[in-house]
Amino acid sequence: MNNQYSGALSRRLLIRYIMALAASVGFIMLSVILSAGFLMTFSFWRHIPMLDAFFGWCRDYVLLLFLLCTLLSWLAVTLYYFRKPLSYLDAMIAAAEQLPRPDGGPITLPEALSAAQEHLNQVREQARRDAWAAQEAEQRKNDLIVYLAHDLKTPLTSVIGYLTLLHDESQLSPELRDRYTGIALEKAERLEDLINEFFDITRFNLSRLELEKQPTDLTRMLEQISSEFQPMLTERQMTCVLTLPPKLVCACDPDKLARVFDNLLRNACFYGSPDTAIQISGTVKETEIILTFTNFGRTIPQEKLDRIFARFFRLDPSRAARTGGAGLGLAIAKEIVELHGGTISAGSGDGQIVFTVRLPLQENRKNFT
Repeated sequence: MNNQYSGALSRRLLIRYIMALAASVGFIMLSVILSAGFLMTFSFWRHIPMLDAFFGWCRDYVLLLFLLCTLLSWLAVTLYYFRKPLSYLDAMIAAAEQLPRPDGGPITLPEALSAAQEHLNQVREQARRDAWAAQEAEQRKNDLIVYLAHDLKTPLTSVIGYLTLLHDESQLSPELRDRYTGIALEKAERLEDLINEFFDITRFNLSRLELEKQPTDLTRMLEQISSEFQPMLTERQMTCVLTLPPKLVCACDPDKLARVFDNLLRNACFYGSPDTAIQISGTVKETEIILTFTNFGRTIPQEKLDRIFARFFRLDPSRAARTGGAGLGLAIAKEIVELHGGTISAGSGDGQIVFTVRLPLQENRKNFT
């Protein structure tokens, strides 16, 4: 219930209270006038001593009687209108007690509180949706932690196994020793990736990202990041084509934004088809910098696109098991971009997947041009 509504209800009750007082006083005055006129018109009561004495007393103390009746009327009206807001308060307290019970029926209030009733039912419904979303997110996180904990065993067992062979078998050939060493190293790196995923989960849920902005050339940053992906691109038989202005200055946190671009390129490599090119383009418009990351692969259904930036959402669970992805990369990327005042979106169609990053340009022009 907003302040405007509560103020309107208070004014309405006050106006009704004043009108009821005025009506009661007017009724008393009219009763006095009519009674005086009746007694003056008809004089049969003068022959009855008791009535004559009573009406004579009333005539002598008419002002006192008027004040007494007015006082009694004021008390009656005040009591009635004092109980009404109390009854509203009781109804609101009862409604508030229903808020923590999401499985109960709809909240009902007196007609005068219809706006509050609607608002409380909306709050209750939102709380129900939030509770369901929190429960679902917690379940996904728990499932993911179980998955990661279970998956830690495989590379760790391999590392221990191959290191044991290297330790126990002194007669191994140099070729076989190099092979076992390489496998142990590969499994150890896989183990490191999984442990890093645990740190990502903890940081994402327990901390708030903070930006340290400085002028950064995004063209140079993207050139450097794409060159770092060259071994992975070569392994996937893919290429990366950059179509960017010679210089693209942005007021940003370079470390955080580099993580966004790293996640987008990594996803493009994982989900792109072999023998295709990842295209990164950038343009400058009046108020924003627009960067697009395009790769060619299977079209993503709309229902998955709607959830692609959700925490712990993995587009392809089987592929995530091979790469160690926790489903946090795009969720963290979205948070970083939004902290910069920008937006990130995803689209897919005709075998293309396009991620679009929009960053505000106004601050950049004012401070760094």
